[in-house]
Amino acid sequence: MEYVQERVATLHDFGDARPDAPTDRAAVVVPMTEREHASLAAERVFGALERVDPARVVVPLRASEDRVGDVADWLDGFALDVEPLWCDGPRLHDLLDDHGLDGDRGKGRDVWLGLGLAADAPYVAVHDADATTYTDAHVPRLLFPLDHGFDFSKGYYARVENGQLYGRLFRLFYRPLVRALADAHPGAGIVEYLAAFRYALAGEFAATTDVVRSLRVQRGWGLEVGTLGDAYATAGTDGSAQVDLGRHEHDHRAVSGPAGLSTMSEEVAAALFHAVEDNGISPEYATLPDRYEAAAETIIRGYAADAAFNGLAYDRGDERAQVSEYADAVGPPGGDTRLPAWRDAPIDPEAVRSAADDDLEAVR
Repeated sequence: MEYVQERVATLHDFGDARPDAPTDRAAVVVPMTEREHASLAAERVFGALERVDPARVVVPLRASEDRVGDVADWLDGFALDVEPLWCDGPRLHDLLDDHGLDGDRGKGRDVWLGLGLAADAPYVAVHDADATTYTDAHVPRLLFPLDHGFDFSKGYYARVENGQLYGRLFRLFYRPLVRALADAHPGAGIVEYLAAFRYALAGEFAATTDVVRSLRVQRGWGLEVGTLGDAYATAGTDGSAQVDLGRHEHDHRAVSGPAGLSTMSEEVAAALFHAVEDNGISPEYATLPDRYEAAAETIIRGYAADAAFNGLAYDRGDERAQVSEYADAVGPPGGDTRLPAWRDAPIDPEAVRSAADDDLEAVR
């Protein structure tokens, strides 16, 4: 156990912290896919939310037409004010397409739609539905800083299970890449900010309405890093905090494949480079892959010692192979496909709500 303060305020759990928090003034956004419907993890999440009793729960659903009704009916069974938001219906598609907003679909796009509906609450918290270690303390911990002078709050946790270290994309890609940027750009505020978060790729965060409405959301797996980039612009270092959510367990992805960690690394890298470029940093992309791999080698040495210290299994060769694969993602970010901040969006959240409601009613 430690109590070190990082560049952003760091709130630790010294023993089952359950702080008073403004849950009655908060909307919680929980993105879901149809495969998570009625899973043990999702049952645990929504059962815990019943005890938290937030003002509202918005659930952006990525589901097929023949499954979305069952998922919505299942959500209705919880003692919560739940608003299902079907993200794949034809009316919603047409609305977004008419305003040039449809584009690629992914978790980030779903969360963006949910944030639009949730942002009429003073505070908004976001988390996934697949954590088997989720408890009713998560949302109060995320919300607590917002009632104590902060505008943005990020969760962090340990990824240790089955006798080994997980969190591979954060450990082996994000962290050494940010370290390589920090070495090349000492004192750069955005890089120091990105380096301060203990689990920058965590899907759990909370923010005030003003911050939520300022977020230009990445459409896919760059969501979490992109959120940090805009939080730096709106909340800043002094307005940001991170909170200890304990241990975290959920499904693990393969490294390769269309939905694997290597694909995710490409989207994470693009979001990261857009964030630093937005803040005046021009990375030396020609040399950055080598500098990233050098930083990763140092970090691997540290994790190997940490794993041995704790009696955990650790395969240096496999970790190095992952680094080599992730290095292919290090390069200029390409076109900016971020969705607009809701304060600047060409559509109104009520139009989204109406289209999604009509789509769901039609299939139910």
